[in-house]
Amino acid sequence: MELAFSFIIPVFNRPNEIDELLQSFSNLNSNENFEIVIIEDGSTLPSKNVIANFQDQLNITYLVKENSGPGDSRNYGMQHAKGNYFIILDSDCILPPNYLNIVKLFLTDNYVDCFGGPDAAHSSFSNLQKAINFSMTAFITTGGIRGNKTQINKFQPRSFNMGLSKKAFLKTGGFGNIHPGEDPDLSLRLWKLGYETALIPEAFVYHKRRISWSKFYKQVSKFGLVRPILNVWHPESKKITYWFPTIFILGFVLAIVLAALNCMQLLLLYGTYFLIVFLVALFSTRSFVIAIQAICATSIQFIGYGFSFIKSITILKVSGKKPEEIFPELFFKNK
Repeated sequence: MELAFSFIIPVFNRPNEIDELLQSFSNLNSNENFEIVIIEDGSTLPSKNVIANFQDQLNITYLVKENSGPGDSRNYGMQHAKGNYFIILDSDCILPPNYLNIVKLFLTDNYVDCFGGPDAAHSSFSNLQKAINFSMTAFITTGGIRGNKTQINKFQPRSFNMGLSKKAFLKTGGFGNIHPGEDPDLSLRLWKLGYETALIPEAFVYHKRRISWSKFYKQVSKFGLVRPILNVWHPESKKITYWFPTIFILGFVLAIVLAALNCMQLLLLYGTYFLIVFLVALFSTRSFVIAIQAICATSIQFIGYGFSFIKSITILKVSGKKPEEIFPELFFKNK
């Protein structure tokens, strides 16, 4: 099959991000023809003027719609795209020059209807962005679920860097209205229909998260709330690994209690883990400051996810209500 690529990019009040992303498109080392579909998802700060600066260089389709969330906006973009293979990006990503060449080569040799790639931190990113990127991507903190070559489970692509064939989109109907969690939900539905997913390790993007410690905590807390909902929808996807952050923080509380009783072994074990996190971060980033911040980011990630995970499980079990009724903040209403 001759591949015709359409990039699908929802945006909400982020014209500066679109500017950086389109600049990286203009720097791609590829002779491949491709379309860029940008979906303005009810923004009050539109990207129209920024996009106009690139219209002569790039093939851009600009769509404007009411706000209905990233999943529905991606579906809207794919419905209007001209290509037969969609590459979905977040607006806060930057493409390396060889990105499209790597994707095309992989799909030519190992075609799959859905792929994902990792995210990485660009040298220009802030120390905070690099520390959070480490905590989100390192094998020692997340087990490689976001694109590490040594990932422990079958790969579930994430929608900041995800490919989907038009055939698979039409068969599944695309993303659901949950957010976050719409991307693993789509992967699980694809598997049920017999489609394969794959990781392309070299097809990474620079993920420039506009984030603070408080925003990061809120983000990982939502991840923790969503996973039990996905387990209800897709019982076959349940894994003991999803419990690890909860077990980790409960164990840490126990370690402090035991330390107060002069039993230090468990607390020393936790200290050893955080020392390893520091050393791995120091080795990978070559920065003492980032390594220290990586410990903070890892702690926030475990606390936010772990507590929300057990909270979500408990409420879902006790209430007997639908997830949409319990956690309305996690669901967009499609327009």
